Amino acid sequence: MSASANKGDAVLEASHLTKTYGAGHTEVVAVSDATLTVACGEVVALLGPSGAGKSTLLTLIGLILSPNAGRIAIGGTVVFDNNRTQVNVRRFRRQHLGFVFQKANLLPFLTAAENVRLAMEINDHPARTATRRAAELLDYLGVGERADHLPSKLSGGEQQRVAVARALANRPNLILADEPTAALDSLRGRQVMELFRQVAHEQDAGVIVVTHDHRALDVFDRIFEMEDGVLRAADNLAQPGVIQ
Repeated sequence: MSASANKGDAVLEASHLTKTYGAGHTEVVAVSDATLTVACGEVVALLGPSGAGKSTLLTLIGLILSPNAGRIAIGGTVVFDNNRTQVNVRRFRRQHLGFVFQKANLLPFLTAAENVRLAMEINDHPARTATRRAAELLDYLGVGERADHLPSKLSGGEQQRVAVARALANRPNLILADEPTAALDSLRGRQVMELFRQVAHEQDAGVIVVTHDHRALDVFDRIFEMEDGVLRAADNLAQPGVIQ
């Protein structure tokens, strides 16, 4: 997080995002005029059926895809506006965003600690700093004693905790998680969801989690749903529009 960010400040301001594929009779609207604001320290769930546009919205916010229209500001920096990218996307993404996916996607030939350190070394952090930060994060997430183990020696839940540590390595403003509990049983899935709440509240990061898992929705500060590319607040699905 930047030094000036405080709990409650907007870490994400995404306005009127639209993403379409094809044209004319073949045009598919994956995301339609979606507006979403997420605050520092807030953990948000994004629900909806397969094909609703959830993952597409996440990739727009994560600067992996560019919207056809709309505006995105992260940590107070406008990164996309008026059909133009305003920053060096690759560098900004490495420095300000963290990603967690359905599979931990740890490099199998590196230990847990080395997987976390690598995320920092790519951003040119000194090896000593990266080593210290990795150890602190793995301890913080309850897998410090597994730091020297290869991913094949870790349980699924442990692998996801290491993946969260890796996502936190560069102190991101915003963490985006796409179905992070899909491969876990009920107990470990809930533990990971509670971990996101802990990270958001204690690290003052914004967290957005795409999930089909309705068993742990009580951990979230706010819940949204998508259907046919339209984003709505889960407590007022009949009223699409701006969600603050």
